[in-house]
Amino acid sequence: MKPMPDRGLMQRIPWLAVAVLAMASVPWMGSRFYTFLATDIVILALFATSLNLVLGYTGLVSFGHAAYFGVGAYTCAILMKTHGAPFIVGLLGAPILAGLVALVFGYFCVRLTRIYFAMLTLAFAQIVWGICFKWNAVTGGEQGMSDVPYPDLSWMAALPLVGDLRVGEQYYLLALAIVAACLALLRTIVDSPFGRMLTVIRENPERARFIGLDVRRYELAAFVLAGAFAGVAGALFGLFNRGVFPDFAYWSKSAEVLIMVILGGMGHFWGPVIGAGALILLNQQISAYTQFWPFVLGVTLIVLLFVFPGGIVGTVASMKLPPKRLRRLPPRGRRERPGEAESAAAAGRGAPVSSRAGGAPGAGDN
Repeated sequence: MKPMPDRGLMQRIPWLAVAVLAMASVPWMGSRFYTFLATDIVILALFATSLNLVLGYTGLVSFGHAAYFGVGAYTCAILMKTHGAPFIVGLLGAPILAGLVALVFGYFCVRLTRIYFAMLTLAFAQIVWGICFKWNAVTGGEQGMSDVPYPDLSWMAALPLVGDLRVGEQYYLLALAIVAACLALLRTIVDSPFGRMLTVIRENPERARFIGLDVRRYELAAFVLAGAFAGVAGALFGLFNRGVFPDFAYWSKSAEVLIMVILGGMGHFWGPVIGAGALILLNQQISAYTQFWPFVLGVTLIVLLFVFPGGIVGTVASMKLPPKRLRRLPPRGRRERPGEAESAAAAGRGAPVSSRAGGAPGAGDN
């Protein structure tokens, strides 16, 4: 039998750094189309990961996460196009305003549970979409805001190998660096005591209240953080498309990112990243071959969800090592000493090990 991989070694590998280095090579390995596709995947991966903080780690189903994506996109676009602010100001303003909007909406949403929470998030998101659609003087109304300026990337000309790239490829590297920093911060959050409390609330909110946790405060904090990171993704997406439109905040955008999280695996940090890449690549490949791509894509997603019931990453993670009882079998050629099997079974149940067949207590430890 082949030896199983060392999980401790697998966990020590800096997967984020490996993924960033692999993605950073796209401008030199593919055409402009692949760089365009990679930019789309990277930005939406951050959007999906932000939703996973609420959906996968806290257990709150949000149907209106696109609201904060749209707020971030419009904030950055208005600051840069209307007021001539530099890119860094627009990028910082997007998560701040998106987080404030999430704070106001979340204050009311976390007072409800299950389907009522989900429907209230959808209602608030439709309010945001209505404002974007009708406020012509600020958002451009139905036509949106086109010709949003790219950030000044002239400073990248001084970097080795980067100065010869096109503007779109330089923007991809900038977006990749920003998304990597956000993912690293999100990883720190979910691995912190705060993140562990979120999983406790997800598994049993009643028990979390019983042990003294302020469940609503934790849920609201997760909601605001998720909204802020969605705002960063929205700002990057608006600049990438050179325009911001009301569809960014529409309910269909929330459904799209929800599918990404479910497809990749809820509650697994890398699940939304894999789900975003899988959905975008499937959409691109299927639409290139048939005009009935929505039907084919829907059938394909149904098949994938049946094959990977816990999502792609969730199903892979469920492939555990052999049971402990099998791993405790003695090596071939060594005979068990009297009472050894009973002692191992008792230890597995957490029961005290007693001496049997004349063996002294602790004899099996030698």
